[in-house]
Amino acid sequence: MPYLLRRLLPLLFLVGLGWFLWTKVRPALADFENPLNLAPRVTVTHNTVLQKVEALGRMELVRYEFRDVVEYKKSTYRFLPDAKVALIVAGNAIGCLDLRKLRPQDVVLEGDSVVRVALPAPELCVWQIDHSKSKVYSIENGFFQDAELVDAGYKYAEQNVRRAALNSGILAQTDQNAQKILRPMLETMTGRRVILSRQLQNPTRPARQ
Repeated sequence: MPYLLRRLLPLLFLVGLGWFLWTKVRPALADFENPLNLAPRVTVTHNTVLQKVEALGRMELVRYEFRDVVEYKKSTYRFLPDAKVALIVAGNAIGCLDLRKLRPQDVVLEGDSVVRVALPAPELCVWQIDHSKSKVYSIENGFFQDAELVDAGYKYAEQNVRRAALNSGILAQTDQNAQKILRPMLETMTGRRVILSRQLQNPTRPARQ
């Protein structure tokens, strides 16, 4: 037994010395791999190209938000059940005036105290799905066409947002808000009493015989 112990003592000593040295050297090696202790650097390459510049003149006056549960069905094959997707959809629509349509003849000064402004008709300028607040609830019988089915469902839902906004009177609300917002603004700017009206559409001339 003493002979075996004498044989193992050098080996145990070397193992212990190696472990001690490793615990001392390991932090230095970590600093050597990342000397400034910085996070990994990420490099992104891109090439942005300006494709179009458009003058904006739309004044947004009202915003409607909608939430709906849409079930979209599509017939696929004659002997197979209909494909179906259920969506929980959030959407919004914005009513505006396109002030680029104002013409010189639409602004009329009356004496020193009154100005008449004929505004363009209110428009539904934006209707869209808010995908960050929407989700797919379920898909049935997609037959490997789930993505196309979901996309078609969202397109239908987006058109439904437009219909719902128009049916909810967003254009009338846009007109009312124009009166509330624009009249005080213009009266402050001009120092006159402002009367807002709607542009007269040019009557369609009868075709010549």
